[in-house]
Amino acid sequence: MIRYTLITVLLLIGCSTSQETLMPVAPDASMLTLWQQQSGGNATLLDARAQLRRPAQDPVDHTAWTRDVASEIRNQFPRLPNPDMVMYVFPHLNGNTPVPGYSTVFPFYTRTQYALPGERLTPL
Repeated sequence: MIRYTLITVLLLIGCSTSQETLMPVAPDASMLTLWQQQSGGNATLLDARAQLRRPAQDPVDHTAWTRDVASEIRNQFPRLPNPDMVMYVFPHLNGNTPVPGYSTVFPFYTRTQYALPGERLTPL
């Protein structure tokens, strides 16, 4: 009970402070105006800050060496080779409709096979 009373009193004390005592400035003042008023309008501070600034560096492409979920899965569970089979379908009739000859490609295995972690993909 004492704890709740203490918390309530502290909250009421914190809310009793007026804004004018904390920030005695016009409400429409910008941050630059506030900063100049607090620093005494000294322009040398702005000059000192300008000397410390560095030019922006060229953006670096980190994707070549950055780890992400897709590359981790590909590295840990690489796909096993699944050769493509090319099949030629000779010209034929589909009912009374002639179908010209064409080539089609399909994978050798029906499902994608993955290597287990540590399984070698290259021959010894």
